[in-house]
Amino acid sequence: MAAFDNKHVLPNILITGTPGTGKSSLAQLAAEKLAPKGFKYIDVTALIKDHECHEGMDEEFNSLIVDDDKLLDVMEELLTNGGCIVDYHSCDFFPERWFELVLVMTVNTELLYDRLIARGYDTKKVNENMECEIMKVVLDSAKESYAEEVVQDLPSNTTEDMESNMVRIESWIDHWVANFKENHKTDYI
Repeated sequence: MAAFDNKHVLPNILITGTPGTGKSSLAQLAAEKLAPKGFKYIDVTALIKDHECHEGMDEEFNSLIVDDDKLLDVMEELLTNGGCIVDYHSCDFFPERWFELVLVMTVNTELLYDRLIARGYDTKKVNENMECEIMKVVLDSAKESYAEEVVQDLPSNTTEDMESNMVRIESWIDHWVANFKENHKTDYI
């Protein structure tokens, strides 16, 4: 396994939030727009399924029981070189050293309710996700798990919000890369 030393030229970005907040839409858009710069999209839910990083299905919650250790082993290899846009609804079990930016998508609860219903979620799953968003569970978890300056709360109510968020991500990356190169000049000689 490669050592994770945070000396990668491109940052790793985690886009997280309650299901229905627009994290996957933004993560996919960001990965698409940033692919020419070397970024790639990582859908953690797909990794869990593809690499069998689970211990079966939790029938009560209709979700996979994640094997955190196995998932982290798979992900560490992928994130070591940087340039990853990671999409997942949770964030508290990822090592802090993996991400230079953690974006928590938030949304108006009326919009969230409509989005979850449109997905065909059952009443229990809708209520659970609504409660998580109302109580700011993912945002609080991110703030407890990562340095304050790394976590950003982004609204995701409209297409204009998505466009604005994409501009913010691009600007942040440009700044981060310039700063990284300035601080690591001797690495390029």
